Amino acid sequence: MFNPKQVRDDFPIYYHNPDLVYLDSSATSLKPISVINKLTDYYKKYSANIHRGIYQLAEKASEEYEETRKILSLFINSKIPEEIIFTKGTTESLNLIAASLGSDILQEGDEIVTTIMEHHANFVPWQQLVERNGAILKVIGINDQHELGIVTYNYAGKAIIDFEEIITNRTKILALTYVSNTLGTINPVKEIIKAAKKKNPQIITVVDAAQAIPHYEIDVRDLDCDFLVFSGHKMLGPTGVGVLWGKKKLLESMRPYQFGGDMIREVKLEQTTFADVPHKFEAGTPPIAEVIALKESVAYLNYYGFEDIRKHETSLVTTAVSQLQDEFGELIHILGPQNPKNRAGIVTFTLNGIHPHDIAQVLDESQVCVRAGHHCTMPLHDSLGLAATVRVSFYLYNTKDDIDKLITGLKRAVSLLKKNI
Repeated sequence: MFNPKQVRDDFPIYYHNPDLVYLDSSATSLKPISVINKLTDYYKKYSANIHRGIYQLAEKASEEYEETRKILSLFINSKIPEEIIFTKGTTESLNLIAASLGSDILQEGDEIVTTIMEHHANFVPWQQLVERNGAILKVIGINDQHELGIVTYNYAGKAIIDFEEIITNRTKILALTYVSNTLGTINPVKEIIKAAKKKNPQIITVVDAAQAIPHYEIDVRDLDCDFLVFSGHKMLGPTGVGVLWGKKKLLESMRPYQFGGDMIREVKLEQTTFADVPHKFEAGTPPIAEVIALKESVAYLNYYGFEDIRKHETSLVTTAVSQLQDEFGELIHILGPQNPKNRAGIVTFTLNGIHPHDIAQVLDESQVCVRAGHHCTMPLHDSLGLAATVRVSFYLYNTKDDIDKLITGLKRAVSLLKKNI
């Protein structure tokens, strides 16, 4: 297993902030020097627009850009580079699918199924779509283990999926997260998709992998999803770049989401014809430098390997949950699955009588960075009867020393704020 203390040497932010305890990687990950260098290389050495100029700098930029598409295709086992669409993030990817595909296939009385644990980006676009089209939005709830209510596990740990009346022949889209950004719940996406398609072979499945892609090896062919989306900045890459993967046949059937340069084949006064995928979905000048640098984050993750990353995060989560419970007892309420196999590197909690924002502010005084709020999952928080929570999220550069500093900071918060308990 890799040494996280050595890993930290690759992240310049620790050099500039030696006392930093960064526990907010679910919001955005830190960036290794290889990604930063690749980003600046574009601006320093071959800063030119892509797919336009025929001079050497432009050709170099275009080659680097398209190389990232090939690398990402292999990274998720698409094997068809044209199935990779670059966007500005997971949010835009989901909105593209809703606007381009959803608006065309959804009619009054049709259904979209999603879950209560979704990030707003995978909830609001579908909510707004059904309002416009007179369709129905169905929402899958969670059980007392904070796992999806359709999922149970047998004695061997195999996921058993029961959709009951949730999926019908009117269900056009199933949109769900691979990993809950609030609960840390790892959903058995492959089993859910298989069960959904068995009940309705025509259903289109959309997977939000923003919280999964930095931590797990993802094979879209094995999952058999129709679309999968994620962001670069959560997987050690730059901000401002995201990925939409979709089955080529579906992408070819979809109309463009935006219009402008580089996505057209021919424009005449009477009509316009559009380029083939992927370019018909990449209007205008894209985030060139960010796309080019994204390949370095893939290389970095592949170098250390997801198996070791997962083992490291599981160890940190197990330790954190144990120490939090031992130290704070009945004062703390920890969300998420009890089984560490079903939990990602996320520990979300409340301390009775202390507002999460106050906790985060006190922790910040010790350079301990956590997230406080509803984490863009207001429906989930409403269902749990909570206005806000504290979220701690781990990644490959975190250590058990970080957990000790978190505990020390929380003890200080309780001491300072206990008058409100």
